[in-house]
Amino acid sequence: MSKLRLGVLASGSGSNLQAIIDSIKCGNLPCEIAVVISDKPDVYALKRAELHGIKTETVQSKTFQNREAFDTELVRILKDHNVELVVLAGFMRVVTRILINAFPMRIMNIHPALLPSFPGLHVQKKAIEYGAKFSGCTVHFVDEGIDTGPIIIQAVVPVNDNDTEETLSARILKEEHRIYPCAIKLFAKGRLEVRDRRVIVK
Repeated sequence: MSKLRLGVLASGSGSNLQAIIDSIKCGNLPCEIAVVISDKPDVYALKRAELHGIKTETVQSKTFQNREAFDTELVRILKDHNVELVVLAGFMRVVTRILINAFPMRIMNIHPALLPSFPGLHVQKKAIEYGAKFSGCTVHFVDEGIDTGPIIIQAVVPVNDNDTEETLSARILKEEHRIYPCAIKLFAKGRLEVRDRRVIVK
Protein backbone atom coordinates (compact mmCIF):
# COMPACT_ATOMS: atom_id res chain seq x y z
CA MET A 1 0.00 0.00 0.00
CA SER A 2 1.47 3.35 -1.06
CA LYS A 3 2.08 5.94 1.63
CA LEU A 4 0.40 9.35 1.59
CA ARG A 5 2.87 11.96 0.38
CA LEU A 6 3.05 15.05 2.58
CA GLY A 7 4.38 18.49 1.79
CA VAL A 8 5.18 20.44 4.97
CA LEU A 9 5.34 24.25 5.02
CA ALA A 10 7.22 25.73 7.99
CA SER A 11 8.59 29.10 9.12
CA GLY A 12 10.19 28.31 12.47
CA SER A 13 11.71 25.64 14.68
CA GLY A 14 9.56 22.85 13.29
CA SER A 15 8.53 21.09 16.50
CA ASN A 16 5.27 19.93 14.92
CA LEU A 17 7.28 18.76 11.91
CA GLN A 18 9.41 16.72 14.32
CA ALA A 19 6.29 15.19 15.88
CA ILE A 20 5.14 14.10 12.42
CA ILE A 21 8.59 12.71 11.56
CA ASP A 22 8.65 10.77 14.85
CA SER A 23 5.18 9.33 14.22
CA ILE A 24 6.25 8.17 10.76
CA LYS A 25 9.50 6.67 12.08
CA CYS A 26 7.75 4.61 14.75
CA GLY A 27 5.18 3.27 12.28
CA ASN A 28 2.14 5.11 13.63
CA LEU A 29 1.64 7.31 10.57
CA PRO A 30 1.34 5.71 7.10
CA CYS A 31 2.87 8.68 5.30
CA GLU A 32 6.11 9.97 3.88
CA ILE A 33 7.26 13.58 3.82
CA ALA A 34 8.06 14.37 0.19
CA VAL A 35 9.37 17.89 0.81
CA VAL A 36 9.67 20.55 3.52
CA ILE A 37 9.36 24.14 2.26
CA SER A 38 10.20 27.25 4.25
CA ASP A 39 9.82 30.94 3.49
CA LYS A 40 12.90 31.59 5.63
CA PRO A 41 16.32 30.16 4.76
CA ASP A 42 17.86 29.62 8.20
CA VAL A 43 15.07 28.09 10.29
CA TYR A 44 15.59 24.93 12.31
CA ALA A 45 12.67 23.20 10.57
CA LEU A 46 14.88 22.85 7.48
CA LYS A 47 17.69 21.41 9.61
CA ARG A 48 15.30 18.87 11.13
CA ALA A 49 14.27 17.75 7.65
CA GLU A 50 17.85 17.48 6.42
CA LEU A 51 18.82 15.39 9.46
CA HIS A 52 16.20 12.86 8.38
CA GLY A 53 17.09 12.89 4.69
CA ILE A 54 13.99 14.82 3.66
CA LYS A 55 14.19 17.13 0.66
CA THR A 56 13.97 20.84 1.45
CA GLU A 57 13.21 24.02 -0.49
CA THR A 58 13.36 27.69 0.47
CA VAL A 59 10.96 30.11 -1.19
CA GLN A 60 11.36 33.71 0.00
CA SER A 61 8.44 36.06 -0.51
CA LYS A 62 10.64 39.09 -1.24
CA THR A 63 11.60 37.56 -4.59
CA PHE A 64 7.99 37.58 -5.78
CA GLN A 65 5.75 40.42 -6.92
CA ASN A 66 2.76 39.42 -4.78
CA ARG A 67 1.29 36.69 -2.59
CA GLU A 68 -0.32 34.95 -5.56
CA ALA A 69 3.01 34.64 -7.37
CA PHE A 70 4.58 33.26 -4.19
CA ASP A 71 1.84 30.66 -3.81
CA THR A 72 2.12 29.73 -7.49
CA GLU A 73 5.72 28.75 -6.86
CA LEU A 74 4.69 26.74 -3.78
CA VAL A 75 2.13 24.86 -5.88
CA ARG A 76 4.76 24.11 -8.52
CA ILE A 77 7.15 22.62 -5.97
CA LEU A 78 4.43 20.64 -4.21
CA LYS A 79 3.14 19.24 -7.51
CA ASP A 80 6.69 18.41 -8.64
CA HIS A 81 7.01 16.26 -5.50
CA ASN A 82 3.60 14.61 -6.04
CA VAL A 83 2.31 15.91 -2.72
CA GLU A 84 -1.17 14.70 -1.76
CA LEU A 85 -1.67 16.55 1.54
CA VAL A 86 -0.17 19.94 2.46
CA VAL A 87 0.62 20.36 6.15
CA LEU A 88 1.19 23.82 7.63
CA ALA A 89 3.52 23.49 10.61
CA GLY A 90 4.16 26.95 11.98
CA PHE A 91 3.93 28.51 8.50
CA MET A 92 3.54 32.21 9.22
CA ARG A 93 1.91 33.28 5.98
CA VAL A 94 -1.72 33.53 4.95
CA VAL A 95 -2.20 31.33 1.90
CA THR A 96 -4.14 32.52 -1.13
CA ARG A 97 -6.78 30.98 -3.36
CA ILE A 98 -3.97 29.81 -5.66
CA LEU A 99 -2.79 27.24 -3.12
CA ILE A 100 -6.26 26.44 -1.78
CA ASN A 101 -7.67 25.72 -5.25
CA ALA A 102 -4.69 23.50 -6.08
CA PHE A 103 -5.29 21.40 -2.93
CA PRO A 104 -8.98 21.75 -2.00
CA MET A 105 -9.60 20.34 1.49
CA ARG A 106 -6.10 18.90 1.28
CA ILE A 107 -4.35 21.58 3.34
CA MET A 108 -4.20 21.20 7.13
CA ASN A 109 -3.18 23.70 9.77
CA ILE A 110 -2.78 23.53 13.54
CA HIS A 111 -3.78 26.52 15.65
CA PRO A 112 -2.92 26.97 19.37
CA ALA A 113 -6.46 27.80 20.52
CA LEU A 114 -9.91 26.24 20.51
CA LEU A 115 -11.34 27.66 17.32
CA PRO A 116 -13.50 29.53 16.55
CA SER A 117 -12.24 31.35 19.65
CA PHE A 118 -9.04 33.38 19.35
CA PRO A 119 -8.01 33.17 15.70
CA GLY A 120 -4.88 34.94 14.49
CA LEU A 121 -1.69 35.55 16.48
CA HIS A 122 -0.68 35.70 20.19
CA VAL A 123 -3.70 33.60 21.06
CA GLN A 124 -2.39 32.18 24.34
CA LYS A 125 -1.93 35.74 25.65
CA LYS A 126 -5.44 36.60 24.47
CA ALA A 127 -6.92 33.57 26.24
CA ILE A 128 -5.28 34.53 29.54
CA GLU A 129 -6.28 38.19 29.26
CA TYR A 130 -9.86 37.25 28.39
CA GLY A 131 -10.10 35.06 31.46
CA ALA A 132 -10.76 31.82 29.57
CA LYS A 133 -10.81 28.77 31.85
CA PHE A 134 -9.83 26.40 29.05
CA SER A 135 -7.75 26.70 25.92
CA GLY A 136 -6.13 24.14 23.65
CA CYS A 137 -5.40 23.53 20.00
CA THR A 138 -7.25 22.83 16.79
CA VAL A 139 -6.35 20.99 13.60
CA HIS A 140 -8.46 22.26 10.71
CA PHE A 141 -8.64 22.27 6.96
CA VAL A 142 -7.54 25.56 5.42
CA ASP A 143 -9.93 27.82 3.54
CA GLU A 144 -9.62 31.45 2.45
CA GLY A 145 -10.28 32.90 5.91
CA ILE A 146 -7.94 33.30 8.87
CA ASP A 147 -8.26 30.07 10.89
CA THR A 148 -11.83 29.58 9.69
CA GLY A 149 -11.69 26.21 7.93
CA PRO A 150 -13.59 23.06 8.97
CA ILE A 151 -12.38 21.65 12.30
CA ILE A 152 -10.91 18.14 12.27
CA ILE A 153 -9.77 17.52 15.84
CA GLN A 154 -9.25 19.55 19.02
CA ALA A 155 -7.55 19.09 22.38
CA VAL A 156 -8.37 20.98 25.57
CA VAL A 157 -6.02 22.20 28.31
CA PRO A 158 -6.97 24.16 31.44
CA VAL A 159 -5.87 27.75 31.85
CA ASN A 160 -4.40 28.02 35.33
CA ASP A 161 -4.67 31.17 37.44
CA ASN A 162 -0.89 31.58 37.49
CA ASP A 163 -0.34 30.86 33.79
CA THR A 164 1.82 33.08 31.65
CA GLU A 165 1.78 33.12 27.87
CA GLU A 166 4.88 30.90 27.95
CA THR A 167 3.58 28.26 30.39
CA LEU A 168 0.22 27.97 28.64
CA SER A 169 1.93 27.80 25.24
CA ALA A 170 4.15 24.94 26.44
CA ARG A 171 1.18 22.85 27.63
CA ILE A 172 -0.73 23.49 24.43
CA LEU A 173 2.31 22.58 22.32
CA LYS A 174 2.44 19.11 23.88
CA GLU A 175 -1.14 18.56 22.75
CA GLU A 176 -0.34 19.89 19.28
CA HIS A 177 2.37 17.24 18.94
CA ARG A 178 -0.19 14.59 19.92
CA ILE A 179 -3.18 15.52 17.78
CA TYR A 180 -1.56 16.71 14.54
CA PRO A 181 -0.25 13.24 13.60
CA CYS A 182 -3.66 11.82 14.59
CA ALA A 183 -5.47 14.15 12.18
CA ILE A 184 -3.05 13.33 9.36
CA LYS A 185 -3.49 9.61 10.04
CA LEU A 186 -7.29 9.94 9.77
CA PHE A 187 -6.85 11.66 6.40
CA ALA A 188 -4.35 9.05 5.21
CA LYS A 189 -6.79 6.26 6.05
CA GLY A 190 -9.63 8.01 4.18
CA ARG A 191 -11.66 8.49 7.33
CA LEU A 192 -12.40 12.22 7.00
CA GLU A 193 -15.48 13.51 5.16
CA VAL A 194 -16.32 17.21 4.94
CA ARG A 195 -20.04 18.04 5.01
CA ASP A 196 -20.60 21.78 4.78
CA ARG A 197 -18.64 23.04 7.82
CA ARG A 198 -18.52 19.72 9.64
CA VAL A 199 -15.74 17.16 9.39
CA ILE A 200 -17.14 13.68 9.94
CA VAL A 201 -14.75 10.97 11.15
CA LYS A 202 -15.88 7.74 9.54
